Amino acid sequence: MRLDKVGRDFGTTRALEDITLEIQDGEFVCIVGASGSGKSTLLSLIAGLDAPTTGTITVDGRPVTGPGPERGLVFQTGALHPWRTVEENVGFGLELLRMKKTERRERVAWYLAEVGLRGLEGRLPRELSGGQRQRVAIARALVCEPSVLLLDEPFGALDCQTKDDMQVFLRQVWKDTGTTILMVTHDVEEAVFLAQRVVVFASSPGRVAADLAVALPPDRGLPIKREPDFIKLRAEVDDLVRAHR
Repeated sequence: MRLDKVGRDFGTTRALEDITLEIQDGEFVCIVGASGSGKSTLLSLIAGLDAPTTGTITVDGRPVTGPGPERGLVFQTGALHPWRTVEENVGFGLELLRMKKTERRERVAWYLAEVGLRGLEGRLPRELSGGQRQRVAIARALVCEPSVLLLDEPFGALDCQTKDDMQVFLRQVWKDTGTTILMVTHDVEEAVFLAQRVVVFASSPGRVAADLAVALPPDRGLPIKREPDFIKLRAEVDDLVRAHR
């Protein structure tokens, strides 16, 4: 996926300016920055829900001109259909692809097992915890097997312990599926724990202030958050966010 000199104006206000990024297949990248730095606006452009004022966005070598199945998107709220069961929510995108019913059920079952929801297929969203609802949303985005998964503050509404569990879960899903992930978060610790690269956005207008490689072991558990190398990198990223807000 490549973004080349992407900008977005809203009237006389420039929300994004000269965003140039290249994300390799299978890479996990987090974007952090102060509120109002244009992080979510950028995800909307990549998802095809909005169009840039300047510049180009390409995924798999093709220009983004609107939404497409090669890009899955998960919001902070999950945005599940409340009248559909877990199984029906996850399989919704496959219905649109007109996949055979037996093949659809097999794929849905695999992804439900992958996200740890086997046995909950018949429950409605109101019967699930916040973490379980986000697992459903992530499974729904992955079941169409997109080349890029876009995550907009997916754990922002969860309590601290559930958030930790979901971070471990997401790294395992990424490892199992090999999907390219671009995630927006305001949580610096979360970004450092999850990503291979952390991109820091500056504000007014939103632009890339820093692009840092995360030189931590690929197999990470929660105890790494107490290690000196992790604490040092978290402080470095936090200082960059504060300096460019």
